[in-house]
Amino acid sequence: MKAIVIKEPGGPDVLQLRDYPDPVLQAGEVLINVKAAGVNRPDIFQRKGNYAAPPGVVSDIPGLEVSGIVSDLGQGSQRWKIGDRVCALVSGGGYASAIAVDERHCLPLPSNVSFVEGAALPEGLFTVWHNVFQRGLLQPGESLLVHGGSGGVGCIAIKLATESGSRVYATAGSGPKCKACMDWGATACFNYHKEDFATILKNDGVDVILDMVGGDYIEKNLSILRPDGRLVFINAMKGPKGAFNVFDIMQRRLTITGSTLRPRSALFKAELAREIENRIWPMVAERKILPHISAIFSLKNAAHAHQFMENGEHIGKIVLDMESD
Repeated sequence: MKAIVIKEPGGPDVLQLRDYPDPVLQAGEVLINVKAAGVNRPDIFQRKGNYAAPPGVVSDIPGLEVSGIVSDLGQGSQRWKIGDRVCALVSGGGYASAIAVDERHCLPLPSNVSFVEGAALPEGLFTVWHNVFQRGLLQPGESLLVHGGSGGVGCIAIKLATESGSRVYATAGSGPKCKACMDWGATACFNYHKEDFATILKNDGVDVILDMVGGDYIEKNLSILRPDGRLVFINAMKGPKGAFNVFDIMQRRLTITGSTLRPRSALFKAELAREIENRIWPMVAERKILPHISAIFSLKNAAHAHQFMENGEHIGKIVLDMESD
């Protein structure tokens, strides 16, 4: 098969297209003929040597989500048949023309959803459903603040929370990015280069915050949470440490939580996939919850895709199209 390999930690130029041994199917797995693969920030971290693949996962091919066609079945695989259109969350190895995947981590790709759209769904949906709704316990009628709202996860968070009956606020780094957040359903979006979200939201407050920033945002986030509010971390790009008052946390009964998805068990991801299929997939089939595609690159241009992401101008998702030149 063809695959993008990280030859050594470094910049985008360390990504090289190579011939690679075909996957060997294990029991309970399916082989996917990959049509498209999502590009995510953890791929950047892995390329730089800062985000190792879990034990047993191919470590030199990045990629956490794919879409394609089931081309072979491992022993005991029963859910899918050859020819099925699927998308899947994977722990690595997505930048390739084929991949072996735990059949329980696949979702059926509706006929009205393209492979490019399908490849941009799993990482965002799994992340948002677990962190905003399972850990953050967001309820209809409550408010959600999404930091980095114009990214792939932010887009899904805004759309899904809005569709579920919540009021959504967002932060982003430019006028066009803020406009995109509002087009997706946000009530307001604050340009963090010009506005202080904590000052604006101080009086009304919010019930749940999805944060990937950390650093000085930590104290600001806590200051605007309503009583019984929940702060959920999925990253800490400005640093993992911040000051807070324990007595304030106690008096307002605040919850601080967070998670990382990649190292979780296969069973956890399987259970999460089934809940997403039951709760969210009807909205995907109706095209109510879909990613916004910012740019599409061919597999051989994966380095350009990484450079585009690191430039920070993208809105929504970046996808590798295996059938593109």
